[in-house]
Amino acid sequence: MINPVTRDATMLLAPERRARRVLAALLRDPIALVGMALTLLLLTLAVFGPWIAPYPLQGAGHTNVVPGGGTALLPPSGEHWFGTDRLGRDLLSRVIMGARPALTVSLMVVILAVLVGAPLGAIAGYRGGWLDEVLMRLTDLFLAFPPLLLAMAIVAALGPGLDHAALALAISWWPWYARITRAAAISLRERYFVDAARSIGVPDWRVVVRHILPNTLTPLLVQATVDIGTVVLAAGSLAFIGLGAVPPAPDWGLMVSEGRTFVLDQWWYAAFPGMAIFLSVLGFNLVGDSLRDIFDPRGVAR
Repeated sequence: MINPVTRDATMLLAPERRARRVLAALLRDPIALVGMALTLLLLTLAVFGPWIAPYPLQGAGHTNVVPGGGTALLPPSGEHWFGTDRLGRDLLSRVIMGARPALTVSLMVVILAVLVGAPLGAIAGYRGGWLDEVLMRLTDLFLAFPPLLLAMAIVAALGPGLDHAALALAISWWPWYARITRAAAISLRERYFVDAARSIGVPDWRVVVRHILPNTLTPLLVQATVDIGTVVLAAGSLAFIGLGAVPPAPDWGLMVSEGRTFVLDQWWYAAFPGMAIFLSVLGFNLVGDSLRDIFDPRGVAR
């Protein structure tokens, strides 16, 4: 049987080795490969969108570059693969240009949620007692509201806009990371390496920063991967009801909202932006599910 001290030391001393094993396991999983391909496509469009889009100025929302007369609501063709919108702008360009704000907002929301929730959860789980009770009751207060409903209320108070939507979603998302980190911290605070650090007089704040938080990265990584896709959908939902991005921003949710009026006759208007949201959420969910299977100690060894 492996000595517990040796096991804990191995977990701390071999992060690069674990990373290589995780990557190898992902590359052997066909579902994970599909997810990584979709996320790589989204990342490529977000970074190189202005160079990939056939009409980048139209994709960015400039209506003054749209030729006048007879270009509105054209069906998909060789010139406009996704058709055009009600102002005659190329939908393929707008879908491509919409990848950058979608990914940027999702990353901002997840990063802010982790930066707020993870330290609070680590402190609550490590210290316990009254501090744990106070922080968890605060977390429960936020969890009492559905995340999207809370985000809608915040954006309604702040006013529509992509930055306000990102802030509102981050405020509604951090409690999940606090709960995840607290559960991991409760287990970690009894480990031998934490006892050893306390026994030599290491301050509590340094124990949390150097030993507790780094060892909670695995569940946080899995949750964050899934949440990026979920935030893409949530941000699109806010834009759909007029509480997210505002025209002429190339936002997928906003495009679906504009296209719903024409969905019976000009199906492409809402279909292609909606497909972009669907594929983005699917890609991150597939990668997150594969990571969960890899890190799950009850799963099959890979």
